[in-house]
Amino acid sequence: MAQERRGAKPRRAARAAPQRRPGNEARSAERRLAVLTDIVKTANSILEPRRVIELIMAKIQELIPSEAWSMLMVDEEKQELTFELALGEKGKDLQAFRVKIGEGVAGWVAATGKPTIVNDASKDPRFTGKFDDATQFRTRSILCAPLISRGRIIGVVEIINRKGGRFTRGDLEMLLTLVEPCAIAIENAMLFQKAEQLTITDDLTKLFNSRYLNLYISREIKRCKRHGIPLSVIFLDLDGFKGVNDQHGHLAGSRTLSEVGQILVQAVRESDVLARYGGDEFVVVLPETPPAGALVIAERIRKSIESHHFLEAQGLKAQISASFGIASYPDHALTPEGLIQKADQAMYRVKERNKNGIELAV
Repeated sequence: MAQERRGAKPRRAARAAPQRRPGNEARSAERRLAVLTDIVKTANSILEPRRVIELIMAKIQELIPSEAWSMLMVDEEKQELTFELALGEKGKDLQAFRVKIGEGVAGWVAATGKPTIVNDASKDPRFTGKFDDATQFRTRSILCAPLISRGRIIGVVEIINRKGGRFTRGDLEMLLTLVEPCAIAIENAMLFQKAEQLTITDDLTKLFNSRYLNLYISREIKRCKRHGIPLSVIFLDLDGFKGVNDQHGHLAGSRTLSEVGQILVQAVRESDVLARYGGDEFVVVLPETPPAGALVIAERIRKSIESHHFLEAQGLKAQISASFGIASYPDHALTPEGLIQKADQAMYRVKERNKNGIELAV
């Protein structure tokens, strides 16, 4: 009898072991539901795509610890993936890279819409090592899932080198729990940003419009007052633009304005703000820049416009120039309207003189 009782214990233990698994699964499901509820609620209250993505990536890293992770978004026009956010040791090195749809594991997921687990990248035929070669990073394992919103693939999430072991089916389920509903939140944020952008940008040049310009200068002047820093405004008007319109037509004129916008973008810093003020007038706002610094930038732009051959793509070589006026806070004016007016007046003095020059406000 004692032997039977002793022998019975292992049988009870053997029966008891499987009974713990449903409980674990239930707790895992509860955890996924709690995470999902929390992240969806938060994500849907954010209208900035970058912040939504950062929120999702932070939660993924918390639940699936790894050496690196990234979110790539689909560029439908070019059929490529761009690194919207890449974190980890070599994350910054990836920002300039693009991945063709179908290329590598991420490209395969974007092309098929299927998630995948790769626990030995060196043996997977889909894996391409060119990014490792460029960044001196070693990819061992990959967990990758598509971002699908309203039936359309808008990007992929890629997690690299799980800490503490291999990627599991549970990791994949957790990742899908996070990304499936959040793809809609990301797309919603992007659509909102695009709609908002349309109200503050010029359709033709893609620079800011005068409505945004006034709001921005007002905000910057307040910051200048608090910190005692300068602000400069360059007002420029194209010389000879009417001749382009008259000789080659309004479509050519529109393309010329677009090319001017591109010249401006290349000539200034990322922190500077560019706006099409109206017609063939443009404004450049230079934060933390005194009049002397603004003169240097205006001369750089003047030379670039003067030497540029416009409409080359249309088989033409049109040439124009520009007249510039500069006004600075607090030297010449203390309000947005005052700065624009002073810079405009200085520009007109150049026009009246001989054009294609620069004048500082008085």
